Amino acid sequence: MEITEQPGPATAALDRLSTEEIVALINTEDAAVAAAVRTALPEIARTVDLIADRLRHGGRLIYVGAGTSGRIGLLDAAEWGPAFGTPLRTVRALLAGSVGASVEVAASVEGETDAGAADLRAREVTAADVVLGISAGGRTPYVIGALQTARELGAATVSIVCDSGAPVSHLSDIAVVAVTGPEVLAGATRMKAGTAQKMILNMISTAVNVRLGKVFGNIMVDIQPLNEKQLARAGRVVADAAGVSEDEAARLLEAAGGSVKAAIVMAETGVDLPEARRRLERAGGFVRAAIQGT
Repeated sequence: MEITEQPGPATAALDRLSTEEIVALINTEDAAVAAAVRTALPEIARTVDLIADRLRHGGRLIYVGAGTSGRIGLLDAAEWGPAFGTPLRTVRALLAGSVGASVEVAASVEGETDAGAADLRAREVTAADVVLGISAGGRTPYVIGALQTARELGAATVSIVCDSGAPVSHLSDIAVVAVTGPEVLAGATRMKAGTAQKMILNMISTAVNVRLGKVFGNIMVDIQPLNEKQLARAGRVVADAAGVSEDEAARLLEAAGGSVKAAIVMAETGVDLPEARRRLERAGGFVRAAIQGT
């Protein structure tokens, strides 16, 4: 039995505790998650560099998971477009039973190796892509099937698990392992394991986009203003990043045709839009390098 499914002695008397004692115990258990994730930082960093390189050369990132792990992957994948302006085709998520499936259907499909393989093949995965399998115990057949198929197709493979010696780790070019131990509720991997997975995915998606030049300082600068609300937010980003008034930021943003990056370069250097675009192109999309003219 994987460690994520084992009853934990520290919480064996959970049903005899007061409410305050229950939440305090959960908090104590949660406090160990960050330390577990810290042990996997070298593999997380390698994963970031791998994904950034593949995306930079036109590849895709495909998250694969079932149950809680799949939903966490889906949540992270959904953030790439709004936060970083990533095209929909570039980052996708495969969830056992599909996003709209009922809990019962999803539970039945997650145990099918063939379903994971078929869903991955339907995405027309190639050697340019990265397939990221997420599984708390590392034994989910759906994820195993997807990773096996990804390897057959030549794609790079990464797994995120919370147990050592997991089968999916052996199917991965990079295995990210954060051993979080038994859950407060035996087998409830939505708790510590789910928290660890979310922390790791936050790191990966954020760091990849820093490496891709979608961040200036600590500000997201590749957002796409498609409506009035987003346009107002884009103006605030230009104002914060370039240290100008919101009125000046709005003027620059309009002059830049809605490009946040170009507006920042124009504000910082005084160049016109064509020159700002040339600088960004030479800099590979990195705002700081474009401002410095390197």
